[in-house]
Amino acid sequence: MAEIRWTVAARADLQEIREYIGRDSRVYAAATVRRITTAVKRLCRFPRLGRVVPEYEDETLRELIVGNYRVVYRIHGKIIGIVAVIHGSRDLPRRLNDEPWNFG
Repeated sequence: MAEIRWTVAARADLQEIREYIGRDSRVYAAATVRRITTAVKRLCRFPRLGRVVPEYEDETLRELIVGNYRVVYRIHGKIIGIVAVIHGSRDLPRRLNDEPWNFG
């Protein structure tokens, strides 16, 4: 099985999602974060579950679509690195170029 590692930026993305949705509904915020983390956990067994990110066409850079969010991850051997969790309406290339991909 693969090991999941989150970048600092991806963890911050998840927290921002929780806070933003939580302004209107803590229940919905918790449910959204839970759906995202549950989807990510499935990657341990099925690393290629997500599609290749269309903007990059790199087999190792993939994404899961969870509701309105894109969970972007990189496969590196037995490591699945969660790179970003971004709303589908946002500019992904700009977001990925703004952050270093340090896995914590």
